[in-house]
Amino acid sequence: MLIGCPKEIKPQEFRVGLTPNAAQEAIAHGHDVIIETGAGAEAGFEDDAYRSLGAQVVDSAEEVFARAEMVVKVKEPQAVERKRLREGQVLFTYLHLAPDPDQTRDLLDSGVTAIAYETVTDRNGGLPLLAPMSEVAGRLAPQAGSWALQKANGGRGMLMGGVPGVRPANVIIIGGGVVGTAAARVAVGMGANVTILDRSIPRLSYLDDIFHGRLTTQFSDAAAIADLITRADMVIGAVLIPGAAAPKLITRAQLATMQPGAVLVDVAIDQGGCFETSRPTTHAEPIYEVDNVVHYCVANMPGAVARTSTIALGNATMPFVLALANKGWRQACEDDPHLLEGLNTHAGHLTYYAVGKALGIDVLSPAMALRV
Repeated sequence: MLIGCPKEIKPQEFRVGLTPNAAQEAIAHGHDVIIETGAGAEAGFEDDAYRSLGAQVVDSAEEVFARAEMVVKVKEPQAVERKRLREGQVLFTYLHLAPDPDQTRDLLDSGVTAIAYETVTDRNGGLPLLAPMSEVAGRLAPQAGSWALQKANGGRGMLMGGVPGVRPANVIIIGGGVVGTAAARVAVGMGANVTILDRSIPRLSYLDDIFHGRLTTQFSDAAAIADLITRADMVIGAVLIPGAAAPKLITRAQLATMQPGAVLVDVAIDQGGCFETSRPTTHAEPIYEVDNVVHYCVANMPGAVARTSTIALGNATMPFVLALANKGWRQACEDDPHLLEGLNTHAGHLTYYAVGKALGIDVLSPAMALRV
């Protein structure tokens, strides 16, 4: 199979879909790899690193999309990229379709077979291709939030860990999954007073055990959130419903109950955001204020640490890239029901129920799509 990797064009996206190591693995399995010149440079992977391993470096994204049988990316294809997709081609990348009707319609119109990293599952019910970036985003969230808390950036002027005689920042983390756990680990390490909320009692018990009482766990409901945010210096939104739009957990009206200069960090922004006032931002302009509350809603947080993120993502995606290339997408999905869960569009059909529910589009079951 001819595998193609274009340079990411989303603003301030510095990751790359294929590392040199991944390209080498694909080539060793008898596949051809083409990569756009400069695609890996921002993550520290120069063109010569790919050439030396047998990949072909080409001058344009147009050539990558035109020639590749499978396109491997990081972020969802932008409008100009979507015009280059075609029926019979496989797209393997993050998609986050539920809050993005324009992208969904373009993918359906193109006929492309689109497999989304964020909906591939594993035998334990986890999301193995989302987890490494969730880990990165979770660890970045308190770091980004602490910067936003600085007075010069519009925040309350709070130091996360305080100093002797001055209390630390109160950090509320909504969601105790991969993102929330990673965020808690860093926030606790920075000395903050951390409360983490989740709707799973076993998960809260697990978190209580692994943090040895260094944070507070609380069952997540509307009343608990409404009460805690009145005293919060920072709230990290870390909720996830796989493939679906994120629920809105803090309303515009509730911002008036928060302390002026408090910070909201919305890690769920890729899925539409979990705060009513959230809108996507970029690393160039990461924050904005609504009702004296600072919002940090960067939609590709892991892009800030592009080398770490690229390697972590490549480690996770490589076995699936090889399976798709070695077997073809149909056989690979037939053999692996967890990979089949990643199928979001095929030949003009939407194949992921949560997206269809969010956007009001009819859905063809993935099992049926294998026969189309």
